[in-house]
Amino acid sequence: MVTEMVPWARPAANMTRAFDDNVAWLAAHSPATSVCEYARVAWRSVTRIVTRVVGDAVGRTDRLQGLRRLGIDEIAYRKGHRYLTVVVDHDTGRLVWAAEGHNESTLNRFFDELGEERTARLTHISADAAKWIASTVCSRAPQVKRCMDPFHVIQWMTRALDRLRSRVLSRLWGFTDRDRRHLRWALLKNVENLNPAQISVRAKILEDRNSELCRGYVMKEQLQHVYSGSKKRASVRLRAWMQMAQDSRIPELVGLAKSIARYRREILNAIEYDLSNARVEANNTHLRSLTKRSYGFHSPEALIAMATLTRGGACPALPQH
Repeated sequence: MVTEMVPWARPAANMTRAFDDNVAWLAAHSPATSVCEYARVAWRSVTRIVTRVVGDAVGRTDRLQGLRRLGIDEIAYRKGHRYLTVVVDHDTGRLVWAAEGHNESTLNRFFDELGEERTARLTHISADAAKWIASTVCSRAPQVKRCMDPFHVIQWMTRALDRLRSRVLSRLWGFTDRDRRHLRWALLKNVENLNPAQISVRAKILEDRNSELCRGYVMKEQLQHVYSGSKKRASVRLRAWMQMAQDSRIPELVGLAKSIARYRREILNAIEYDLSNARVEANNTHLRSLTKRSYGFHSPEALIAMATLTRGGACPALPQH
């Protein structure tokens, strides 16, 4: 059997290169049903076309070249604790690598593909507090500055404050049933986002300066100030905050202070180098939107191919362009 290469079609394709590019572009910008109806092909054909186009683009370029600052995270792509590990380039915002799984062996595959020479050029990696990410990065790229995502630190604080609210709710005096309904968001939302009812509840909270709820709320505001204030004094402010949390004897804050102490260096790195997982979360939001728009994917590979098409720089220009 003789196989002949033709310039107007990709290998193993029964459609022209121009048609592939046209359908792939539509798939990146339109719902699945619209692409199928317009191109008059089945959705599985669209999936195969996207896989071919992405494979062609990835084969012609080295997406792992020139990486310096990375963001690593996991995303659930299906019910039943099915996860993808995603790696995003902070400097370009592009998705550079994704694979099924969320453990050390999955992330080790990324570093295996990256290679020792390019791994040695990495300078910063941002992530959440997942131990499997920290342990893998420490063993494979010990020279990088690890940065703790600020959103997750503030999330720890808001969850601790919510637990505190639940614990003391039955002991609160001077709050009507209406006030209690607004209490949670009056504590958790930023001041500029409060509505009039929540502003009134917040004022009542601050009246009793010695109450656990008031002190917990003030500690939340002070932790946010650690991130918004001067970078040069971030270490001093964070140390002072941890000491105040320990001295408060509020169980929720004492436990939070211990967690923050474990990640103190990573938190300060995030402040000093102004790094967060915002770009990674933007990619994750896009992946969820893709899954919803396509009514799910039959395999993680199909989702990864579509994500690479739309967020990894593999989307072709329209043939007429």
